[in-house]
Amino acid sequence: MYLLLILIMVASAAVQWRLRSKFKEYGQVGLRANLSGREVAAKMLADHGIRDVQITSTEGSLSDHYNPTDKTVNLSADVYNERTVAAAAVAAHECGHAVQHAQAYGFLKFRSAMVPTLSAVSKFMPFILLAGIFMIRTSIIPLGIGIGLFALTTLFSFITLPVEFDASRRALAWMDRSGVVTTQEHAGAKDALWWAAMTYVVAALSSLATLLYYASIFLSGSRRN
Repeated sequence: MYLLLILIMVASAAVQWRLRSKFKEYGQVGLRANLSGREVAAKMLADHGIRDVQITSTEGSLSDHYNPTDKTVNLSADVYNERTVAAAAVAAHECGHAVQHAQAYGFLKFRSAMVPTLSAVSKFMPFILLAGIFMIRTSIIPLGIGIGLFALTTLFSFITLPVEFDASRRALAWMDRSGVVTTQEHAGAKDALWWAAMTYVVAALSSLATLLYYASIFLSGSRRN
């Protein structure tokens, strides 16, 4: 189990490095359509008839996200302003989430419904798990509760996967259909978004491995008790 956790940590670091490398590479490739990330986002939203979503610039690198609560596509400054393949890919991907929201995509609705619960759970779950490990010799109940709560976060990680892959699929299909990218630029955007998706895959596997680790402690404790 320890070896599995270490391997996943190494894989996570490798994927993050590869992701930044890809975005740096495609961030230097100008978009022939000469559209900024903000303009790409605005065009994709307009083409899907979405008029109630705002596009904003946010601080940080790779901090881009769609907020279904206030209906905003939040793009990092580089993505918002630059006219590159990487900027177009990210902007279209985040608008893919806006399209999901507008079309009531099931997995996005499920994930959004989980957010309030997970926000509350995340505040005290680590303390319950820690207490459960210290109390394992006297009672397995606290650890069992902690594992149940952690299982929710693992489920959230896996529910996120189809949401992210579908948003990229929608983004790439639209970019190709709208003529925003050339064939070569489309290949670059697809490559960048694939590595971005891999970060979510590794995160989900990491969460599952951690859940199994706690479960093994629980099973060991239940046999002793």
